[in-house]
Amino acid sequence: QGPLVESGGGSVRAGDSLRLSCIGSGFNGVCVGWFRQKPGNQREQVARINGSGGVHVVDLAKGRFTISRDNAKNTVSLQMDSLQPEDTGVYYCAARKTSGCYDGDPLKYDNWGQGTQVTVFS
Repeated sequence: QGPLVESGGGSVRAGDSLRLSCIGSGFNGVCVGWFRQKPGNQREQVARINGSGGVHVVDLAKGRFTISRDNAKNTVSLQMDSLQPEDTGVYYCAARKTSGCYDGDPLKYDNWGQGTQVTVFS
């Protein structure tokens, strides 16, 4: 796998939307997750997609965040709607070496992007 590069972060108002993109080479067919890190906190997963396209979104983001992948463009995207101030943080994409995801433990993800800042103000 090559390096992962995130884009699409920014500062928005509560209720707005953002679409994050993660581009990487060689990560088609493997599990990719999106994680969020707030200041002073550990990274927590918000969504993941396995090599077959199966998805999981954590409860706090369910109904608001959608993860998808476009293998032709080597891209995994995170569509975030109805953003709230508590969604603020640095968002990272990360890939595993396996097709299956199994869980959201960040220690099991091998390849990380540099992160993109998302700030939601009320």
